[in-house]
Amino acid sequence: MPKNSKAVKRELDDDVTESVKDLLSNEDACDDSFKKTSLIVNNHEGEGKECDVEEGGSDGEEEERPAWNSKLQYILAQVGFSVGLGNVWRFPYLCQKNGGGAYLVPYLILLILIGIPLFFLELAVGQRIRRGSIGVWNYISPRLGGIGFASCVVCFFVALYYNVIISWSLFYFSQSFQQPLPWHECPLVKNKTSTYVVPECEKSSATTYYWYRSALDISNSISEGGGLNWKMTVCLLVAWSMVCLAMIKGIQSSGKVMYFSSLFPYVVLICFLVRSLLLKGSVDGIRHMFTPKLEIMLEAKVWREAATQVFFALGLGFGGVIAFSSYNKRDNNCHFDAVLVSFINFFTSVLATLVVFAVLGFKANIMNSKCVTLNTQKIVGLLGNGIEESLIPHHINLTNISGVTAEDYNMMIEIIKGVKENDYDKLGLDSCSIEDELNKAVQGTGLAFIAFTEAMTHFPASPFWSVMFFLMLVNLGLGSMFGTIEGILTPLIDTFKVRKEFLTVGCCVLAFSIGLLFVQRSGNYFVAMFDDYSATLPLLIVVVLENVAIAWIYGIDKFFEDLKDMLGFTPYRFYYYMWKYITPILLLVLLCSSFIQLTMTPPSYSAWIQEEAKEQNLRFPTWGIIVCIALVVMAVMPVPVVFGLRYFNIIDENTSGLSTVSYKKGRIIKESARPGEDDDTSLIHGKSPSEAPSPMPGNSIYRKQSGSGGPDADTAPNGRYGIGYLMADMPDMPESDL
Repeated sequence: MPKNSKAVKRELDDDVTESVKDLLSNEDACDDSFKKTSLIVNNHEGEGKECDVEEGGSDGEEEERPAWNSKLQYILAQVGFSVGLGNVWRFPYLCQKNGGGAYLVPYLILLILIGIPLFFLELAVGQRIRRGSIGVWNYISPRLGGIGFASCVVCFFVALYYNVIISWSLFYFSQSFQQPLPWHECPLVKNKTSTYVVPECEKSSATTYYWYRSALDISNSISEGGGLNWKMTVCLLVAWSMVCLAMIKGIQSSGKVMYFSSLFPYVVLICFLVRSLLLKGSVDGIRHMFTPKLEIMLEAKVWREAATQVFFALGLGFGGVIAFSSYNKRDNNCHFDAVLVSFINFFTSVLATLVVFAVLGFKANIMNSKCVTLNTQKIVGLLGNGIEESLIPHHINLTNISGVTAEDYNMMIEIIKGVKENDYDKLGLDSCSIEDELNKAVQGTGLAFIAFTEAMTHFPASPFWSVMFFLMLVNLGLGSMFGTIEGILTPLIDTFKVRKEFLTVGCCVLAFSIGLLFVQRSGNYFVAMFDDYSATLPLLIVVVLENVAIAWIYGIDKFFEDLKDMLGFTPYRFYYYMWKYITPILLLVLLCSSFIQLTMTPPSYSAWIQEEAKEQNLRFPTWGIIVCIALVVMAVMPVPVVFGLRYFNIIDENTSGLSTVSYKKGRIIKESARPGEDDDTSLIHGKSPSEAPSPMPGNSIYRKQSGSGGPDADTAPNGRYGIGYLMADMPDMPESDL
């Protein structure tokens, strides 16, 4: 932002040699709207070196920057990026953790008030500036360049544990080629005299036992490392090998693959929903999902996690949204894209959650039936010895225990409670309620695995469905991982000018080495730690800074002018007030509540106790709390570091500055930057018309200046930032700092 925007607006002569609009209109029609464009950037020292700003090309290298072949391909790409494992794994997990349907209300509210406006903002910024996340925020203000680097750190933390989830899917996928499925029933233990069911499995369920004991071989607490789980270590190695090989080859999905990868998950989820609705008790689970618990909605943690999931679901703060939209045509209706992709993502999450809760309702009915049978046997044993037979209703036949329904049992309990009010606790009878079972149903990262594996045991041809489901999970996970890893590699290649092959292998080897932390017996607890702390607060901080940078540093009025120029219409005033006031305030409130929650309630995790065969909430040890705090600090550290280096001129703001950019046919030619510019916020400087090379012989895209500009005046076509492909020739259009 110029220090005084009014002072820097210059009067332009009517003598225009050639405008950008004219230049673009003279392009060859066969160019297909610049299907391939690239940025050729001269370094600041003027040595004539070139690099691709978007793709991170090395010195002397010229990489082509592809554009989307069609609008449908772009929408499918955005949907594929946003619809990932989080929709199947994280969203149902947070629903279950935060009271079922109560979680949907704050999520939808925050999606409308925060998600869609910020998603629209990132799409618009990327489409307008046509650069990746680091380039965009350096462009807005060099002192805020740390925002892009903070996004990269968060991407790395997320990639560490995200690939662990893919390794879990690979393990289940490899175990699905057998009939019956290995989690179909509890294993038996044989000795010389008898055969009995494993106690841990008998106390829980077959799928729960298989997840915690057979797959994870989990320890009782995070402090008990227990050594590496070699099955999961191999699966993690396979997962990182797949990511590494795919990134080295630079796979570009064709249209047919894009259609398959985007539509296949919906086919599988719909089939699972139809089948699960035929299970007994599924309606109870869905009713539980759509019943908001208002008291839970008042907890700040629910709103904090809902906001975090909005960021995760839409990819806000990661930089992927900006990168995707930077390949769009300049006049693309990104507002329509933002609303469409946001609601597709939301309904996908609801679809997956419907399936999960239908299965949870089925499981709750099974567990409730077991509870009724067990406690009815207790009542039979207490008849005449603490419970009079006259208390049992005549229509209930206790000689046939299996025929006693949940309603019959609850009727007996109410009568016994009323008569034996003082001695009821001594009887040892439990209250059997489907609602209670739903409230204490399995939580944590294994929710989707346990719930879906339970469903698949009741499917005809269950191995086939299991293979398809976990293949879908691997497909969704890898699609998100490719975008996440690209968000790490691209800025490193831009900065250090290393070969992509070497950097890709090095990054994957490093991530696998650190990832061994997640495949030890206590690894699941570290996954929960990273999931809750490595991305939650940092993403909130990053998105707050993005919002403030556009609304207050660049200027919301100028941004609206840019949107009108780009879209052809003025966006709803709703976004003006959201971006400038409501969204930043809501984000700051969420930030404060998160810090308060962190200080008032020590961080905790859900541990699986083997002896009791149930989950128990434990607090992190002191070193665990230190790790949680360190994760947050490391993720946001680039922001103050870069700001300090820029503010105290330890790194000159011009050293990494991009100079004036002008369009050539199929290319953007960068011209050398001149020192001496007095604009603190601009990385983009321009030469005078006499010095600037023209994109086409004999023509210049810059206007001549009038007034007291002097030889060193900024001659960029649009205020302080000279990007040649903006339409500076329209006299009736307000100037834009973009």
